[in-house]
This record gives sequence, C-alpha cells and structure tokens, in this order.
Amino acid sequence: MDRVDQLRIFLRIAACGSFAQAADQLDLPRATASLAMQQLERRLGVRLLHRTTRRVVLTLDGEALLERAAAIVADMEDLEQQSRPAAGAISGRLRVDVPSRIARRLIAPALPDFLDRHPRMDIDLGSTDRAIDLVQEGVDCAMRVGPLAPSSLVARPLGAFELVNCASPAYLAKHGTPSGPEALSRHWVIDYQSPTSGRAAPWEWMDGGDARTMHPPSRVSANNAETYIACALAGLGLIQVPAFDVREHLGAGELVEVMQDARPGRMPVNLVYPHRRYLSQRMQAFSHWLEDLLRPHLAAHS
Repeated sequence: MDRVDQLRIFLRIAACGSFAQAADQLDLPRATASLAMQQLERRLGVRLLHRTTRRVVLTLDGEALLERAAAIVADMEDLEQQSRPAAGAISGRLRVDVPSRIARRLIAPALPDFLDRHPRMDIDLGSTDRAIDLVQEGVDCAMRVGPLAPSSLVARPLGAFELVNCASPAYLAKHGTPSGPEALSRHWVIDYQSPTSGRAAPWEWMDGGDARTMHPPSRVSANNAETYIACALAGLGLIQVPAFDVREHLGAGELVEVMQDARPGRMPVNLVYPHRRYLSQRMQAFSHWLEDLLRPHLAAHS
C-alpha cells in the first residue's frame, strides 16, 4: 500500500472516528486499515490516533497532519485526473444524497446524460428527506432544501425554489377557496413534519418584505414530500410546495393554486459537502452538471 493510500485511510478514520466504519466505507478489511495506520505512524514516528473501546480520536500530531493530508490526497487525485487526456476520463465513485422527490423526478431520469459524459464514474444516489450526517455516512455531497442549520459543512448555493399554495378541486368545492391567510382558520391544511425534528412547519406567507407564519387547523400530517402531495390530491387540505413539484398536477387541473398574493418566501437550495481545501474533479463535474440540471426549476441566487 502506498503512502497516499495510507493518508486516504487516515482521513476516513479521522472523519468516522471508527476503524470499522472507515473500513466499510472504503471497502477494505478492518485489519488492512489498522495495518495501514500502524505503518503510517511508524513511518512518521508519531502517534496519530487515540484508540478507545468506543471511538478513535486524533492526537495533537494527528490534528496537525489532517489538513496537510487532505491537501496531499486532493492534489494527487487532481494529478491523476489531469494526466488523462479527456474530461470523460474522470473516474471513481461519488456518493450523493438528495431529497427523495428531487431524486425521483429530476436527477434519476437525467443520470444517463451524466454517466455518458463520464463513463468511468459511478454514482451512489441516496434519497432521504432528513439531514444526514455526511461524515458518519460516508457521503461526498448532499442537496439541502430550506434554511441551513449551523455546521462545519461547506455550502454552495444553487438557487431557490418558488413555492405555491394549492389544493385539489374536490377540497375547494367542499370547503371553498380561501381569500387570504386570514381565512385559513376556517380551512384544513396538511402539516409537513420535519423528518429530523418531527415538528410541523408553520404556514408561511410574505407580507411586503416580512415573513408571517401561523398554524392553521390540521387533521393530517406527512413527513415525506410524496405523501404530502398525495394527501393534497386526495382532497385532505391545503399545502405549500415548490412549484416545480406540482407543475404537472396544476397543468392537469388536479391541483389549483390559491392565494397567489400570499405565497411563502423562496426556499434556498444548497449543495453541501465536508470542509476540505480542494474539491475532487468528480465533485466538480457533478456539481456543475447538477447546477445546469436544476437551473430551469430554480429562481436566481438571492
């Protein structure tokens, strides 16, 4: 095993805090990862990791090596890629995670184009509606929709989704069409519960430049975008949803936009990835492709 491979293993162990988890993510036997660290420590003449029964943590020497190791590995990956003559020669596996409905409706149908451009790349496409821990789960990048919680992740803004208020014709025929937010106390809404916190998001609208919120009556909640929209199609209440997500339903008359003058604020969309000094060419290729793919569905960066 060469020295760069040892540094790659060191970086993954440092990120995971676990030999076993790092070995799994790198598809290596645990004994191989352990031997690589012994060899690296012996070569450098310092102890890099404190091993306990529960977790592996960096020593002071390990912390000092971390940024330099990340830069060396990133530089080597770039050199390997640059030595190949064509952009299509970018190779390797990229693990990404995106919201489930965006994965199904936008990314999965377009992936053949990306793989045709980069035939030596492989994509692990995860789809969840919760904010995963990229480091613990070994994910290279993730798309986050909505305000970002404070973290050490690097965020690349992609734009923002326009949101609309809508309901099914059956619901409106039964309950009437709300004239504005002041009428919502006499209507039913479908709550969207955060898959992470379990809390229901408030109903939001913009009043001039200010965001207003309230919690109208609700009998049904969902923590998944597919289910949330399905409940609206079934006539269970009003929803607030990205316009691209229901464009076909609105065009077919299966949903009707209401309260157009009281739309919620735009929802920011970001690509996030663990902090590192350099981005691999795999990440750069995917992020540029993703930005082009999403551009027709997003408002401009705000």
